[in-house]
Amino acid sequence: MPRSYFEAYAAPKKEIPRSVYLTVSATVAISILLMWCVLSYGGFVRSDFLPTPVEVLYAGLDGIQDGSLAVNTAASVGEIMSGFIIASILAVPLGILMGSFKIAEAAIEPVTNFIRYLPVSALIPLLILWVGIGIEEKVTVIFIGTLFQQLILVADVSRNVPSDLLDVSYTLGANRRTVVTRVLIPATLPGVVDTLRVTLGWAWTYLVIAEFVAANKGLGYFILNSERGLFTDRIFLGIAVIGLLGLITDQLFKLLRDWLLPWATEG
Repeated sequence: MPRSYFEAYAAPKKEIPRSVYLTVSATVAISILLMWCVLSYGGFVRSDFLPTPVEVLYAGLDGIQDGSLAVNTAASVGEIMSGFIIASILAVPLGILMGSFKIAEAAIEPVTNFIRYLPVSALIPLLILWVGIGIEEKVTVIFIGTLFQQLILVADVSRNVPSDLLDVSYTLGANRRTVVTRVLIPATLPGVVDTLRVTLGWAWTYLVIAEFVAANKGLGYFILNSERGLFTDRIFLGIAVIGLLGLITDQLFKLLRDWLLPWATEG
């Protein structure tokens, strides 16, 4: 019997009961927490390098009481959403054009492929000279870091729309505008949402890098400032908050995809 259950749950692309899904997720999370407790409370790792879960919890409570956690979180969320939204507004239509029309691909793809391989961190000194060290610099770092990655991914989504789908539309009498707006774009939207979901995680990385270099608030600044004082509990707190925000936005993208694009939901 256990073998049959394992074979059923381990089959590729097969759904599993929601209860099993949640049980496995909770088991893995609890196992990681237990390992953390064993290493920290058991004295296997010095508290200077690995704080206990309770110490991180107390650091969070202190951050809430003095307001520093809310201020730094709000600053980072504002910066990341500004840069990410601006990049997405440009990347989605340009990416669809690049993946669907060869003339657009010829104009956009070479420049995109060149810039997307440039390390964003190497551009920060220039960006500080050009736009200063305020919020503009962080937003620009996120914008550059995500825009060109999004362009390639969205173009690939658009490029993979079956040509037969477009040919059938033309055969049924649709004109070019109708094919683009009623067939091509709806077919790309599920992949576009998945692309935005993935690249938002990259945007957090670029934000932390930007705040490490020049910032007076934000979660990256919070982590760096804690590192200078060897407050590992606050470092873990900053990392945990970023991870929690990432988890929340990831789930929101999933819900948004299911709500706005019901035709793309499997099953």
